[in-house]
Amino acid sequence: MLLRAEGVSRSFGPNDVLRSASIQVDSGDRIALVGRNGVGKTTFIRILMGQLEADTGEIRLRTERIGYLPQFPNIDRSWSVSRTVGTPYGRLSNLSSRISVIEKQMANPEGDTDWTALGDEYSRLQEEFRTSGGHEVSSRSVEAIEKVGLGEAFFDRPIGQLSGGEFTKVMLARVLVQMEESDLLFMDEPTSHLDIETCEWLEEYLDGYQGGLVVISHDRYFMDRVVKRVLELEDGVTRSFQGNYSAYIEKKDIEVQRRFKEWDRNRIERDRQSRIIETLKRRNKYSTEIKTREKLLDKTSLVKRPHEAAELGVKMESGNKHGKNVIMAKDLSVDRGDRNVFHDVEVDLEVGDKLGIYGPNGAGKTTLIQALIGEIPSKGDLWMSPGADMGYFAQGHETLDGDLTAEEQIMEALGKDEKLKVRRLLARFLLREESVERPLSTLSGGERARVAMALLIARRRNLLILDEPTNYLDVVSRQAVESALSEYPGTILVVTHDRYFLDNVCNKVGELRDGVLRTFNGTYSQARGKFESSHIAEAVAYRVVSKFTDWNTKKRYKQGDRIVIAHEEKEKYGWALDAGKLKRIRGNKKKRVKD
Repeated sequence: MLLRAEGVSRSFGPNDVLRSASIQVDSGDRIALVGRNGVGKTTFIRILMGQLEADTGEIRLRTERIGYLPQFPNIDRSWSVSRTVGTPYGRLSNLSSRISVIEKQMANPEGDTDWTALGDEYSRLQEEFRTSGGHEVSSRSVEAIEKVGLGEAFFDRPIGQLSGGEFTKVMLARVLVQMEESDLLFMDEPTSHLDIETCEWLEEYLDGYQGGLVVISHDRYFMDRVVKRVLELEDGVTRSFQGNYSAYIEKKDIEVQRRFKEWDRNRIERDRQSRIIETLKRRNKYSTEIKTREKLLDKTSLVKRPHEAAELGVKMESGNKHGKNVIMAKDLSVDRGDRNVFHDVEVDLEVGDKLGIYGPNGAGKTTLIQALIGEIPSKGDLWMSPGADMGYFAQGHETLDGDLTAEEQIMEALGKDEKLKVRRLLARFLLREESVERPLSTLSGGERARVAMALLIARRRNLLILDEPTNYLDVVSRQAVESALSEYPGTILVVTHDRYFLDNVCNKVGELRDGVLRTFNGTYSQARGKFESSHIAEAVAYRVVSKFTDWNTKKRYKQGDRIVIAHEEKEKYGWALDAGKLKRIRGNKKKRVKD
């Protein structure tokens, strides 16, 4: 057992964020902490790590070897990438600080200092710092930065000059250099702003992590592939479900149905007893049977009506119909300065098509959208149907006026006399009262995303161009938007890193990589299976004689593990073989290798 917390509560003023939250984390656990935005998930893990004090509850933490990836890291934006990744944090930072204090005391001795005790403490801290990998953090940083997909050009770049995806990769690298020595790892929205390639890299890396993992995420595909238990936080109380996220949804639906049936039976029985008592009182108010029935009613405990989370009631309608073809592009290319962003791109969208485009950060996905809608010049043939009435959802919500309120923004589309209709539309997106009347610039990213989607619905376009529409949305909001877009009768072209969205909404997908767009008729999962072919190769089995990390697969091996290496993979393991970390086992093997 690494961590156990029971009955944790925490209030901020009159707001009870946590009422009775509990969790136990053991080595090898993979736990997703889920719940609506604002229910207190980040507050809970900060309490578990000791960054916040709980009002009540018991917390037992049996390790100080903790890694943490916050959603909004408090990092000096003037620091370089290499300095950020190579600087110890958490427990190692505390050890380093204490060692520095002792060294200053030794340099400036005072008469009443117990030098024996101080020397013993200094030796113990130095040994603890060494065995925890403290001296290796800086040397590991370069390798870690490269492994998350950032090249040498990023080493000296200030953090403040990075994009959202690049910044998240730097924070992942920072966790990576200390992760091997950590027993417990907390991650808050680790896939936010990451491209699919990096998400899959992270999933594979976490598969080899030996410690306990607690992750907050709205990425359902990520949770399905990584977690083995889901901890739901609702109304300040936690409830545990075995299995991944999809299993949690199934079990939650079954449980909610069961609780509604129990509540309904309880309500019917209590109503029946009350009617009998009222009938008896009308007949003879002194009847002894009345007291018997009243006692029976008191013993029938009142079952509380199950909580029904508010859901977005969204239905998207398209405008006027037009011909079969919507967008046709051939040999499309865009240059930015001396750099070719993409070339020879072909797009063929027909009415009702839902094309999802994905690819690495910086591949030019947003640039492709801008070329298709005519915002930037391009080369090649490009045609859009004259009957296409386009609606555009910008990733940064640039289509919104930050000085307007949500109500004012939608009224511009529906008319100033449609205030009631506007309010009803915004309410379907869970935007009410204060949120509706505040300037859009003061709303959260998720709230602005919902306003932008409401604006698209209000305008009733027959062609939607969407750039990361599910960013900032919690799981419930994402599911509602997906449902609406799935039923939308018009045509959609969407850029997204949300693999669940690509599987549930899109009937076509395209991967933009190295300037080339590869398209596939089907979902992301189907395309991924087709794009990633493999073959059977001759291989040799080895036994690990000294632990090491394979940075190609992000997997850690401990002494005694068995590893099968194909002949064509041998070069990748050359350093481990040369270092004597692997010993060959007799006999030839076969292994499936990705092409």
